[in-house]
Amino acid sequence: METSFQLDISRHIWERKYRWQGGERPEADIRDTWRRVARALAAVEAESARAHWATRFYRILEGFRFLPGGRILAGAGTARRVTLFNCFVMGRIEDSLDGIFEALKEGALTMQQGGGVGYDFSSLRPRGFRAHASGTIASGPVSFMAIWDAMCATLLSTGARRGAMMATLRCDHPDIEEFITAKHQPGRLTHFNLSVLVTDAFMAAVRGDRDWELVFPLDGLHPRERDGEIVERHWPGRGVVSCRVVRRLRARELWDRLMRATYDYAEPGVLFIDRINQLNNLHYREDISATNPCGEVPLPPYGACDLGSVNLTRLVRRPFTPEAEFDWAALEALVPTAVRLMDNVIDASRFPLEAQARVEREDRRIGLGVTGLADALIMLGLHYASPQARELAARIMATLRDTAYRASIALAREKGAFPALEVDRYLAGRYAEGLPADIREGIGRYGIRNSHLNAIAPTGTVSLLAGNVSSGIEPVFDYHYRRRVLTENGTSEAFEVSDPAWRLFRERHPQAPLPDYFVTALELDPEAHLAMQAALQPYVDNAISKTINIPEDYPYHRFRQVYAQAYELGLKGCTTYRPNPITGAVLESEAERASHCCHIDREAD
Repeated sequence: METSFQLDISRHIWERKYRWQGGERPEADIRDTWRRVARALAAVEAESARAHWATRFYRILEGFRFLPGGRILAGAGTARRVTLFNCFVMGRIEDSLDGIFEALKEGALTMQQGGGVGYDFSSLRPRGFRAHASGTIASGPVSFMAIWDAMCATLLSTGARRGAMMATLRCDHPDIEEFITAKHQPGRLTHFNLSVLVTDAFMAAVRGDRDWELVFPLDGLHPRERDGEIVERHWPGRGVVSCRVVRRLRARELWDRLMRATYDYAEPGVLFIDRINQLNNLHYREDISATNPCGEVPLPPYGACDLGSVNLTRLVRRPFTPEAEFDWAALEALVPTAVRLMDNVIDASRFPLEAQARVEREDRRIGLGVTGLADALIMLGLHYASPQARELAARIMATLRDTAYRASIALAREKGAFPALEVDRYLAGRYAEGLPADIREGIGRYGIRNSHLNAIAPTGTVSLLAGNVSSGIEPVFDYHYRRRVLTENGTSEAFEVSDPAWRLFRERHPQAPLPDYFVTALELDPEAHLAMQAALQPYVDNAISKTINIPEDYPYHRFRQVYAQAYELGLKGCTTYRPNPITGAVLESEAERASHCCHIDREAD
């Protein structure tokens, strides 16, 4: 069982981010970290069961078999006043100066304790419209985003953990074009990831080459600005409301502007927000309009993401041999303990805001996923783009999901279902309708402990900790390269980094050419990235963080089709990365530059 670091960068990550040295005996190695986390999360169990669960939790952490979110590793069992949740979606921003700065304060308090934040800025009136009380002219949501960006930079200057923020805006907000181009100027909004909330109606308008109305709720406008064409439109948190049509433009023109910005600057991403809400297990009580900073957990206002990943590389038996196989029994044994550990995080954690504690304790949402998929496929001799690889990956995810749901039902029998469960309405949801019959029957009889159970996160930092296993379901970036990471004093340090599947193959075959199933992200067509994400999405009740790597010379006319295909394939969102001068790179490699949002100095773990 692996208990030491294979790479210098892994030890650096542990010492910089996760090693606890504030107790009577500073942690000497990673095993001490695992023991601390296991004991802290077992402490919420009945006293007679704590030692038992501390041992069980340690066993899945040992050898990097299960990788809890970075906030759990860093904070559980320490004296730090921090949250164990990676990220939060914040409350809806009230369209007033008091409301805006209250939301800013809540974001600052959350980031101070280590949580990334997501905001929907669609509630703020468009640029150029009058404020109700003062009659002054509004500067629009993008201008206020700059205040959040400055707040994040200020917190970083005080030594706070490097933060991540997500900003979303509706595709029918009058300032959507300004939002799309908000990061075209170097150095602007650098602490934000941006995503456009794209509706089914907008995609239909694009397909039909129709006009598209940009609108704002009538009651949010000054009385002197309410005259004009009125339409009924769903608005986040409010249901269907009367909106004034501010102007019209061709839907394809707006779509092309979004695609061109993403092609040239790697942002904004796209969230298919109607699909997110239609497939939400809590469709009957939530109206989602934002996600955590990397997009894998769509959340209601004040919702939190509790993340963890099964390291698939540890479940491959006899790699690089004709007898190589995936250990299904090991996966089914590991998942229930991981679900319990993550459920315990909810009771063990501090929360920056009481509203966050209330929402998370009502729904007990967790996001158990996988990492190391690409390396596991290589060890099994499967090409990432092959049908066999997608079939295996889908079977893994289906097994993980079903095992997790059954474990959550068992937890509900023992500890009680999540408080917000309304069984009949839950089971009537589109996602729950597709669950296996025994799971639906179990929920009907006993309830379920957690409203959601699965998410696939980018896991960049914890994957590096575990020997640089491939992140989430991403392909391998490269086999050997130099990677820069930030140091405590704000400078960067370069490390030699290699891929674990490559290292293992080279140990056994020092001179042999790499087999054709060794493939890197930029060697794959974008369609292969989409196909893998689409193969797994049916088995993920939250969402998938996946960056589709686009070669620098990839034609724009083909690039435009990537997002259309993502929608047609049933994905909940799409993010691409094409090298460009704005986002830069943290990897020194001929093959790859890091994703704009998911490298170790931006993601919230």
